[in-house]
Amino acid sequence: MPKISSMEDSRKNRNTATEQNPRKSKAVSGAGMDRKITRKTNWLKKVGLPSIVLFVVGYMLYSMLNSSGRKLTVDQGKIQISSVTSGTFEDFIPVRGRVTPAKTLYLDAIEGGRVERILVEDGASLKSGDLIVELSNASLQLSVLGNEARVAEQLNNMRSIELSLEQNRLQHKRNLIDIRYQIKTLSRQLKRESNLITTGAVSQTQLDETKDTLEWYQNRLAITLESQASDQKMQAEQLKFLTETSARLESNLAISRQNLDNMNVKAPVNGKLSGFDIEVGQSIGRGERLGQIDTPNDFKLTATIDEFYLSRVDIGQKATFDSYQLKISKVYPNVQNGQFKIDFTFQGEQPSNIRRGQTVQTKLTLGDATKALLIPNGSFYQDTGGNWIFVVNDDSSQATKRPVKLGRRNSRYIEVLDGLAEGERVVTSPYNGYQDMQVLNLNN
Repeated sequence: MPKISSMEDSRKNRNTATEQNPRKSKAVSGAGMDRKITRKTNWLKKVGLPSIVLFVVGYMLYSMLNSSGRKLTVDQGKIQISSVTSGTFEDFIPVRGRVTPAKTLYLDAIEGGRVERILVEDGASLKSGDLIVELSNASLQLSVLGNEARVAEQLNNMRSIELSLEQNRLQHKRNLIDIRYQIKTLSRQLKRESNLITTGAVSQTQLDETKDTLEWYQNRLAITLESQASDQKMQAEQLKFLTETSARLESNLAISRQNLDNMNVKAPVNGKLSGFDIEVGQSIGRGERLGQIDTPNDFKLTATIDEFYLSRVDIGQKATFDSYQLKISKVYPNVQNGQFKIDFTFQGEQPSNIRRGQTVQTKLTLGDATKALLIPNGSFYQDTGGNWIFVVNDDSSQATKRPVKLGRRNSRYIEVLDGLAEGERVVTSPYNGYQDMQVLNLNN
């Protein structure tokens, strides 16, 4: 137990030392050196990232809604300001048309040749059948003559075949007559010999020969009738073919003669000759255009319209020229250089003082007149497409960009569907240079 006693003595000595020097005991424990550390709070974690994103987005929206955008100062005297009014919108567009003949017939050379004689001049009034020009073509003349000879030869051959068929038919008829006559004669002879055989005036051999001869003629009659029926059927088909072939050959011959006759160009209808410019001795090719004949005192108007109206223009729509009424008779579907073409025809009386090639102003009605809000038609429409417009405030100091909805338009007004009120003022002059601006400061 000596070891345990030693440990107890040591503990007692430490306690005694502590009591004698308490300050030293406190320093040894380290209690005077301890300090409380306050933990810092992360405000990002406290607020949260979603809240920050929402704040930034909201601020951006607020800035966009309350910002007046880009501004530009313009001279008020260099722009045109118009008022929004209420009135009747007439749905029409002005159309400038050119007077053209209502019907035109072109003169083309059916067969080429050399100009031998000219009988009329360009601009002459013609009647149907009047001779215009004479052409010559030696090759065509020889070809027609050769064709006539060939056709005549073929027709002659067919006539010979038809004659042979007819002779064959008549031969069958003669054979039948002869056979029937022999049968009739032999029948009477057989009857007499049958009566005389009992008296011995006629031998049995003679009687048998008469019977055999009668039977031979009867068989020959049956075969001849059968042959005649077959020949008649074949002859009918052959005659039909020969008839059709003859008709075709004669038609070809008529066409050849007609081609030769077409060397003399004649007016097919009454009218006025135009575009006729040929000289004697000139060579004309097949199908070459010689001129045209226009119907006299019968005109139509041909006009071109912007493709913007393509969906609103249709056949039958009305137009006016002075006091004359017109109607769209044809709409050409092809669009060239942003325009398409239409034809007007006069309804009833035509003007007596118009001439071919003259241009006239017409008024094409696209729809019925209606009550609507109106603004003057201006160049701004081409810059905005009718989707927005600058609206002037009450004191005329600013013009603010505003979205609008515009409808139909004519040469004077544009129909307002939404976005503007009666009495408001808008800028209707071109928007060149400030299409991207939001506000125009108007400088007086």
